Amino acid sequence: MTFRMIATAAAAAALFAGAVQAETVLKVANWLPPSHPLVSEVIVPMTEQIGEATGGEVTAEILPAPLGPPPAHYDFAVNGVADITFGVLGYTPGRFKTSNIAEIPFLGDSAEDVSVAYWRVWEAMFKDSGEFDDVKVLAVFTHGPGEIFLKDGDPASVDMLKGTKLRVGGGIVHEVATTLGAVPVEGPSSKAYELLSQGVADGILFPYESVSFFKLIPQLTVGVSVPGGLYNTAFYIVMNKAKFESLTPEQQAEIDSVTGEALARMAGQMWDKADAAGLEAMQGAIDVTPATDEQMTAWSEMLAPVIEAKIAEVSEAGVDGQAAYDMLLKEIEAEAAQ
Repeated sequence: MTFRMIATAAAAAALFAGAVQAETVLKVANWLPPSHPLVSEVIVPMTEQIGEATGGEVTAEILPAPLGPPPAHYDFAVNGVADITFGVLGYTPGRFKTSNIAEIPFLGDSAEDVSVAYWRVWEAMFKDSGEFDDVKVLAVFTHGPGEIFLKDGDPASVDMLKGTKLRVGGGIVHEVATTLGAVPVEGPSSKAYELLSQGVADGILFPYESVSFFKLIPQLTVGVSVPGGLYNTAFYIVMNKAKFESLTPEQQAEIDSVTGEALARMAGQMWDKADAAGLEAMQGAIDVTPATDEQMTAWSEMLAPVIEAKIAEVSEAGVDGQAAYDMLLKEIEAEAAQ
């Protein structure tokens, strides 16, 4: 073999090795429409930031079609069906007891404040609970405060929900609705329009964003904004553990730099922006009024046992539920004061 042939072969081998090492592509599962702000303003920017942070060595691509129903997505990350997934922790009831802490009523009026606080509590107290040992957690966060929306009714009545059929999703919202006298109607967000338009449901508990996004405004006339929110919904973004551990320590650190609290904050900011747009879209169609002092006093008393029960469930995960709740409130207050 001539010197030129040896040199050419060596160069080709070097190029091949460089190409192999140059890029790891992460598959990101998605179950929402691409236009949903959680996708367009959180998941898409996250994928871009991962590529930028790693200098293009690790990129992330959102899969073009859902791999399965929303409740299955966490296990897609566990089993490596996808590398990164996101979803609602309450879609698998009883599995993530610590998520109860972020869904409790009356926490705060800003998704950003609650999401950042939730991440800090998760990292300080929940990370070692064992609930998420089978994945790499990239973020936990919540949507904006859940409010009350009805086809009709007296928005100032303490018993405004008594006997009403309310569409609810997963998590604490089912117990909140029941405690306030409503009849919960289970169904995914995508079925909310159908449930309301066909009279299966009389109303819904939703953040402003969701009422607008799922085109429910024509179905509703009454809205009540609850200080601190009547509930929240806890979300996750997770990565296959083996995939994360296959990356270099430098790549892992670079991904950590754009996830965690930074990603939780970005998600919270997205929800706040979307809620503001949703509320604006309701102008002239849904009469949204603040809950009265009488309502808040009554509802706070009625929901106190639910809150206590949820804190107790958090403790079942091996952490101090009351301490976690106290820390969450403290961190929300600190964020709100900025």
